[in-house]
Amino acid sequence: MSEYLCIAPDVKLGANVKISKFINLYGCEIGDDTKIGAFVEIQKNAKVGKRCKISSHTFICEGVTIEDNVFVGHGVTFINDSFPRATTPGGQLQTEKDWKVELTLVKQGASIGSGSTILSNVTIGENAIVGAGSVVTRDVPPNTIVVGNPAKVRRFVVAEVPINE
Repeated sequence: MSEYLCIAPDVKLGANVKISKFINLYGCEIGDDTKIGAFVEIQKNAKVGKRCKISSHTFICEGVTIEDNVFVGHGVTFINDSFPRATTPGGQLQTEKDWKVELTLVKQGASIGSGSTILSNVTIGENAIVGAGSVVTRDVPPNTIVVGNPAKVRRFVVAEVPINE
């Protein structure tokens, strides 16, 4: 199985992390009991909390922090640069010195639907839900459901009532 995994030595893996085949992890931190699906890349300086589920084909770039108990659907893309360019004004290929990583924060208990794009410099609030295919361009308040392009608040999350057995 190891021939299908690319986990750099500087990755910090918590206890009981479940990792699928065909993943690329480097310089990141993954919390306890988190599940990482196939074809996921998590870059350096990204953090994923405890008990998260990161579904297949998702890209988590540098500058993204995902707190505990977060669900990230299939094919979600995070962005860390509002004005990406390949070259400097002088025509040279850019290096890390030529741009600044922009941060993104996904708060505890949030859910991000499949196919969503999360731009940089945003916070997705606690227990918020981002509908599938949405493009998040600004902060999402806690306990709200946002959908669309750009994502807009549609309604509020109703507290879940425990089922008595």
